[in-house]
Parts: sequence; structure tokens; C-alpha cells
Amino acid sequence: MSLLCSELAIAQPDMSRFSFRRGLMGTQFNVIFYAPDTLTAQRAYAAVSARMDSLNQIMSDYMDGSEINQLSKTAGSDKWMPVSAELFAVLYKAKTIARLSKGRFDPTIGPLSLLWRRAVRRKEFPTERERRRARKSVGYRLMDLDSTTQSVRLRRAGMRLDVGGIGQGFSVDEAFLVLNRFGIRSALLDIGGDILAGDSPPASNGWRVGIGSGKPGDTDTTTILLKNAAITTSGDTYRFLEYNGHRYSHIMNPRSGLGLRHLVRATVLAPDGYHADALTKVFSVAGLRKSRRLINRFPGSKLLILENKRGRLRKWQSAPF
Repeated sequence: MSLLCSELAIAQPDMSRFSFRRGLMGTQFNVIFYAPDTLTAQRAYAAVSARMDSLNQIMSDYMDGSEINQLSKTAGSDKWMPVSAELFAVLYKAKTIARLSKGRFDPTIGPLSLLWRRAVRRKEFPTERERRRARKSVGYRLMDLDSTTQSVRLRRAGMRLDVGGIGQGFSVDEAFLVLNRFGIRSALLDIGGDILAGDSPPASNGWRVGIGSGKPGDTDTTTILLKNAAITTSGDTYRFLEYNGHRYSHIMNPRSGLGLRHLVRATVLAPDGYHADALTKVFSVAGLRKSRRLINRFPGSKLLILENKRGRLRKWQSAPF
């Protein structure tokens, strides 16, 4: 599914539209909002940008010195490690979704993620032995969280955390809170297709977001008006591995340690960014049939899923967006 964002609005005399863009987290970060003057807008964006950089330093498993990687190095030591409020929050949210999804999303998937990233990059399929060894160190139940001391314990040696499936959504939630401190409520944030909208733009009923039909080669989009909600789409259009005549998505099933073998694209509309981000992975792994029941575990979220198994293309939507 393709996501295109713009707004339908006529600026009110006391509010002006501001737009900023930069590279971040390996993708593009776009911010559009309405503010009373240029100085407020520049200060707000500077604070948002600093917040996003800080979160990247905390959550990125691509950075050797990040807080999450430092925590992963303590795996198997039987030590409770105090962590920042931000890292604890994202791990708590990630583990909650892991539990509700019965492991279809798992923030301890790091050992398997490293294998699969290498496979996609080198076009070399990981061996069963490599995957079996990595799976021994994966399991959200092996990560203990203590909210009283804001501490984390990783019980098994070799564990490695990866919050890539929820981190961007969590980040735009945090960025929106920063904008709120500057009195800015009418805003749209987009990082790599993880989109969060605040109040509607002036003289409008919402931010215009285009959702692709999902059919291969079809560029048609359906437009919805989004406000005070988040939307994300996951799919394998751009990142995948072809091996022995099979196409494997970059979206990994934590249970098998392999990318999904069938085409599935999930679009999730949710009250916040972290739910929209993580649940696209949950429903992609679950597939259309199981997602019909699983969606009930996440009140306030809506799903549009397209699945192609054995040449049969099916689509299902839980509720109108």
C-alpha cells in the first residue's frame, strides 16, 4: 500500500503553514504544522528534531553505542539494568503487543533480525543451523521489566533487542507531544510512512491521506481524511529476498526466523503511532484469516489487509477508515 500525505486547507489569518524535512532513521522525516509565527515554528521544529535524534540514540540497534545495544550486551548476566524512561516505555509497549499478539511481534527478535538483514543484503539464505541457534535467544517472555525501578533484565545469553517494528511510531508520538508544548495541535508527522495526524488543518475536516489499492501495478488511491489518529502500511514492495524461486518479505515471522513467503499488505489505523506501526507487522504475520479475530484484541484500531496466497488475492477490512 502506498501512503501519500497532504492537507486540504485554507490557512486562517492568524495561522500559517510550515513544512520541514530531513533524513532520519534511515528514511525521510516530514513535519507539517500550523503555527502563529515563524519564530514559534522554528523553535518547535528544532525541539522536535532534537527529540527525534535523542530517541534514535536510545533505540537504534544499528548504532553500537545506543542505549538499547548497551542493554543487549548485558543479556544472560542475571542483572537488572536501569534504563531511560524512553527505552523502558517503548519496551513496555512492545512487550504488551507481543503478549496480546501471541508472539507475532517480538522486541527480542534481534538475533534473527541480524541474520535476515545479512541475507537480504548479500542475497545469501541463512542456514537452518544459524536460524536454530538464533531462535534460542529469542522470546519476549525472556525479557523482564520492573516498572518500580525502571529496570530491565534479559535472562538468556545472546539476546538482542530490536524495536525497529515499533520505534518509528513511538517516535512520532513523542514528537507530537513536543509540538503540543509549543501550543501546536494541527500537525502531521510522517517518518518512512508511519503517519500521525493531530487536529485538522484550518478550514478543513482533516489531513488528506491517500491509501493505495494494493493491487500490483495499480497506482489508484483512496483518500481518507485523518485527524487525531495514526496510519501505517507494511508490505514487501521494495525490500525482499528471492531464493530458490521463492520471494521472502523483509517482514519476518518471529517464530520461523524467515521473511513472509506470501504477499501480504496491512494498513492499520490506530489512535497512536506506536500501535499503527507495530500492528502492521502483527497482522502481516497473522495473515488475513487469523487477523479477523486478532483485531479484537486491539480496541480502537482498524485494519485493511490484502493477501495473495497460491494465486488467490483476498482483501478484508475490519471497519471503514
